[in-house]
Amino acid sequence: MSAPVWPGRPFPLGALWDGSGTNFSLFSENAERVELCLFDGDDTETCVELTERTAWNWHGYVPGIGPGQRYGYRVHGAYAPEQGHRFNPRKLLIDPYAKAIEGPIRYEAASTLPYVPNGADDADLHIDESDDDAAIPKSVVVDETFDWEGDDWRRPRVPWDETVIYEVHVKGFTKLHPGVREDLRGTYAGLASEASVAHLKSLGITTVELLPVHHIADEQFLAERGLTNYWGYSSIGFLAPHALYAATGTKGEQVREFKGMVKALHAAGLEVILDVVYNHTGEGNHLGPMLSFKGVDNASYYRLVPDEPRFYMDFTGTGNSLNPVHPSVLRLIMDSLRYFVMECHVDGFRFDLASALAREFYDVDRLASFFDVIHQDPVLSQVKLIAEPWDVGPGGYQVGNFPVLWTEWNGLYRDTMRDFWRGGASVADFATRVTGSSDLYQEDGRTPYASINFMTAHDGFTLWDLTAYNEKHNEANGEDNRDGTDDNRSWNCGAEGETDDPEINALRMRQRRNFLTTLLLSQGVPMLLGGDEIGRTQNGNNNAWCQDNELSWFHWELDADRESLLEFTKRVIRFRAEHPVFRRTRFLEGRAVGDSPLPDIWWFRPDGRRMTRRDWQWAEGHRLGLFLNGDAINELTPDGERIVDDSFVLLFNAFHEPVVFTLPPPRFGRRWTLELSTDDGDMGEVFPARGLVPLEGRSTVVLRRL
Repeated sequence: MSAPVWPGRPFPLGALWDGSGTNFSLFSENAERVELCLFDGDDTETCVELTERTAWNWHGYVPGIGPGQRYGYRVHGAYAPEQGHRFNPRKLLIDPYAKAIEGPIRYEAASTLPYVPNGADDADLHIDESDDDAAIPKSVVVDETFDWEGDDWRRPRVPWDETVIYEVHVKGFTKLHPGVREDLRGTYAGLASEASVAHLKSLGITTVELLPVHHIADEQFLAERGLTNYWGYSSIGFLAPHALYAATGTKGEQVREFKGMVKALHAAGLEVILDVVYNHTGEGNHLGPMLSFKGVDNASYYRLVPDEPRFYMDFTGTGNSLNPVHPSVLRLIMDSLRYFVMECHVDGFRFDLASALAREFYDVDRLASFFDVIHQDPVLSQVKLIAEPWDVGPGGYQVGNFPVLWTEWNGLYRDTMRDFWRGGASVADFATRVTGSSDLYQEDGRTPYASINFMTAHDGFTLWDLTAYNEKHNEANGEDNRDGTDDNRSWNCGAEGETDDPEINALRMRQRRNFLTTLLLSQGVPMLLGGDEIGRTQNGNNNAWCQDNELSWFHWELDADRESLLEFTKRVIRFRAEHPVFRRTRFLEGRAVGDSPLPDIWWFRPDGRRMTRRDWQWAEGHRLGLFLNGDAINELTPDGERIVDDSFVLLFNAFHEPVVFTLPPPRFGRRWTLELSTDDGDMGEVFPARGLVPLEGRSTVVLRRL
């Protein structure tokens, strides 16, 4: 293979095919030489030097090179870890801007370590001269054209107050789905299939949030255990959809298939949000492999310890932290985000460990340049932005402290609700979270939908397991059950794991319905963990990040309890969609609003009387009623019409014993009908003002005013 190189252009970075050839550009501020390495079908390597350098971008144009061309880089420079530099041209590197990467790291084929692992403390100071091209997946030139068939005009653009998020894994969702063609199961095409879309639509969710789909680099120790990084929080390609989720091929076909999935979900009215991991990469610490960034320009891409640049700052628990303070690294993040919005049509992002991106120097800074750049960007400022508002560094827990355009995973909501339903949280804390967490979001100009409410997520117990296990059971992970959190705030209802006891099983089902009802009728944006609606279990594993098997995959053959849970979930989601009083865009005020003489919300005790200061301070209170006034919403539709809804009473009993609630006086409503019950109450039953409503222990009732 011969490859003449013309000067080319420094921008855009990455590989861009123009129909006649391909322009290649790679950023490296500290490199001394850069070689572009082209591979043919027999893996024969041809390296050509990129001699042009503009603004630290090494670039060249190769005529005749087009889509499907496999390539990588060898970057020359100092191997001086004590100075932060780890250049090693014997190690083939993935293009940080690759639009496609052909597959997994093959650790068994060659050593990807840039040093000789001799067991000594200073092993990483001594360069390894062995070649690793057999282990490194090749970057691939892609054809970026795609027929979106008018998708620009039919993007769902679901308002935040109408949003119901469904967190789901691309592979796990369809891997065992009998309605999906076998060759499409576990892929982008499988998620876009008729059976998959039918389930999502029937469920009533509006927005699919995908666990990481940027190309994943499994950790070597997982490969040695026969495991993989199933969750995918180990990115190595920020512009490349993960190749192994594609049914159609890995030589660029994965890009087209990913776009096809987005187009199909949009056609069904469903948004697509990506869980993105810009806080670290899959290259680990100073003893980790060299796959891409570490060999391209270690000192630029990573945050190094200031006085000891041999070592990495680690705010993520993975061994390294990406360096968004460097303008070229910040540009990579922004280019990745814009690419997936503009070229792949995604609707938003959930930022993993977002606090790590907000560390300008050491402390978390809500005015960090990362936020400034996004806020001024005409594209990114208009999509959905969700922060996981913590990292593992000092001061990293930042719930409630992100800027005004951002929403946040509300970990305080999760913890409070779990505690309440097992009898451990105060009614005051419960009430604050049910009404949108105004203590976190109101003062800085945000609204209730700044709070992304969730009971369960990929990290932790599933809903089924939350009510069946007190302790984690992570033995399958190979770490002697030491991994995963011990702070589960779960309750097994009287037996650890599966049981035949009918009373325990009935209580567990009631608790699952309590969690779902509370989640979906709280102010804010609900997020449902995919599979919770069908009773997915991980057998007590609360950290199934490396379990790419039936422990994590969805099982679609449902018993009677799981069928019942599915139907209940659909019903509550539909109920939320029908009633704007449960998804307000302004915080409740506890007073008369607009023309209604009644307050917009009114809290009461089981005896029907208003909650007093003493009642709110009573630590043992587990029972609470609230009135929501549908005549006092005081908000407008997009067409400028006033929103009016039914009024409701919600009754919560988190105590283990039954209770009889007395309904409020007639001025709140003369007659009430039963709309929802987590204890299988008689729907449609009518109660008068001051009427008595019995609640089983651990149950919820929702009444509508007639």
